[in-house]
Amino acid sequence: MGVVVRSADEASLRGLIERCAELKGELVEFGQGARFDRWLTPLLLEAAGPERQLEESAAIRIIDNFILRYRLPDGSTVVDRFVAGRRDLTEADREMLLGWRDPVEGIFEIRRKDGDAVVLLNLIDDLEYRTYSNVGLAAFRGVSKGGFLHTSLVPVHSADGAWLISGMMSSYPKSSATEIARAALELATSHPSLVFHNPEKIEQGWHAMRKDRVAFIEFCGSDELVLPPAEVEDRLNAYYRHRQEAAVVEHPDRIRGRRLPGLAFPAFELPRGLAESDTVGVIYDEVDGLNFYPDYGMLRDLFTDPAIAGRKQHQDLLRVYLREESIAPLPIRRLAAAHPATVDTVFRKLLRKPGFTWAEHGEELLRKRKSWYYAQQPRPGVSVIGDRLSELARGAQRQKFTRARRVSR
Repeated sequence: MGVVVRSADEASLRGLIERCAELKGELVEFGQGARFDRWLTPLLLEAAGPERQLEESAAIRIIDNFILRYRLPDGSTVVDRFVAGRRDLTEADREMLLGWRDPVEGIFEIRRKDGDAVVLLNLIDDLEYRTYSNVGLAAFRGVSKGGFLHTSLVPVHSADGAWLISGMMSSYPKSSATEIARAALELATSHPSLVFHNPEKIEQGWHAMRKDRVAFIEFCGSDELVLPPAEVEDRLNAYYRHRQEAAVVEHPDRIRGRRLPGLAFPAFELPRGLAESDTVGVIYDEVDGLNFYPDYGMLRDLFTDPAIAGRKQHQDLLRVYLREESIAPLPIRRLAAAHPATVDTVFRKLLRKPGFTWAEHGEELLRKRKSWYYAQQPRPGVSVIGDRLSELARGAQRQKFTRARRVSR
């Protein structure tokens, strides 16, 4: 649509993009079919809230994410089932479709327009993407160099370095850089996996996490804490303040001309489910990073005193730890290692298997109950942002400080 083909290579690429458009349309229709209604509809209703109102842009993002990423009960995605059910697909079609299961979500700065494409810098992973749309340049009408896009990209798999807009695309002018920087930082912090599309960020993340873990242990005295929720929040806020002050000493040039932000409101707050626990376990592991576990004190009591292993409340808690996908094997491994004399008794009563021994069967149990954990590569729990996002964020902080000074005069 409105595309001028300049060479055989571009004609081939345009053919691939048109094929992408055909397959994506068929995939979206398939994913919104009745067979997937039981999973997609609750996602849309949750986003709509009690008023049952959902903007079209939000609905498009949810549907696109569901089709490409959502894990169905058997671990497959909608894409997997679409490919499995279509025997007419070529090998190239299959390869392309399966490559869409890991889309690149991000907030992108528009570097330049280049023929039918725009070159985008992802502020999250600090990589550039040569990006096309299946409707040609019409999709990028009204956007300009220095502006921003919030969208997801999928690879045009047979064409190296070519990417395609997937789902909803929202555009923002260059003047919105302050709000964009805050949104990008929030996205990178809440979804660190998005940063790790860039291999360099993975190693940088491991390095930063190892350094942070050492500092945590020095400040807290251990890599594991068990405290009431309020004390956890106080301890973590004190730790983050300590790290902030240490960063000022280490890099005074980075904050020259700016005040060190205070903690007028809690910098760290536990989610509601954790905040309502009697105790919270805090473990800063060298691989799994910093994690928080509900009622960890009660679970520790179960391993400390085998006599209570028959109590339903304690057993139910251990079952939750084994069942929940939000809980990695780490806390169970920790408790098993810390209580070798009682761990067999605990699991024999829980599983009703008198021959169970942790040394012989423990890892097998975790791999069975936590297969999702072993199916993925470990990733650092610390995100390292790129130079451009750092620059935009510093600009946002300077602007905020300038406004504050003007108000206070």
